[in-house]
Amino acid sequence: MAYQVSKSKFARLVEQALAELPPEFAAAIEEVPVDIRDRPTREQLRSVGLTEDHLLMGLYRGIPRPERSVEHSGRIPDVIYIFQEDCEEVCDSEEELVREVRTTVLHELGHHFGLDEDDLQRLGYG
Repeated sequence: MAYQVSKSKFARLVEQALAELPPEFAAAIEEVPVDIRDRPTREQLRSVGLTEDHLLMGLYRGIPRPERSVEHSGRIPDVIYIFQEDCEEVCDSEEELVREVRTTVLHELGHHFGLDEDDLQRLGYG
């Protein structure tokens, strides 16, 4: 298993997923930068209840749009992390990796819009 690509190729796959977003979601990417990392940190894993032996393809850090108020001004900006090595680990081919990256980007963007895990599962981005 584990279909691996270069960092630049993986970045292009993420860019492709972002370029294919529906128009209503594409505008949100201006608000939420996407940061590609090799793998999640221990702290990131713990923040979602996982241990070091678990995989985490992506992570949204921020306050979902529906929960925002004026009290949130001046806060640390939202960010979506995409973890290359964990995405690669679950894929056997480039086609699978393209699909995994797209699903992960949409999943994390869904959190930005206030969707929970059940909502994302129903939409096919679980």
